[in-house]
Amino acid sequence: MKKVPNPIDRHVGSRVRMRRILLGMSQEKLGEALGLTFQQVQKYEKGTNRIGASRLQQISQTLNVPPAFFFDGASALDDGIAGSLAGVAKDAGSSGFVLDFIATNEGLTLNKAFARIQDPKVRKRIIDLVACLAGEDEPIAAVTKNGNSADK
Repeated sequence: MKKVPNPIDRHVGSRVRMRRILLGMSQEKLGEALGLTFQQVQKYEKGTNRIGASRLQQISQTLNVPPAFFFDGASALDDGIAGSLAGVAKDAGSSGFVLDFIATNEGLTLNKAFARIQDPKVRKRIIDLVACLAGEDEPIAAVTKNGNSADK
């Protein structure tokens, strides 16, 4: 039977991947900075291999973040949720779905581009468009806390 990576190891690895991609760094470049092969970096990012404390410190210095960065949201994994995105992730059918998507090239590119949009009305319309394309009955951004549409 194949060994399944520990959820915390997967979380830490996904945070390494997310930060590396945000910096525009390849697995090969990170590996060179750490004295590792890109394959070892891949194993860390997938959670297949656990990252030791001294190696995590080295990775945090290379990626210019504190070691705690890699554990942000990890305590929520004990409850089967992923931080403040728990409700959205549960709706997607998996607690790690949203964080897994954000850690991809497409997720990071989408998030960085979306964050550069200054007009809140344009942002809302983009959310409505994506919800519509995803087959949602009602645009997500148009629903208020009490369930009424904000546009009515």
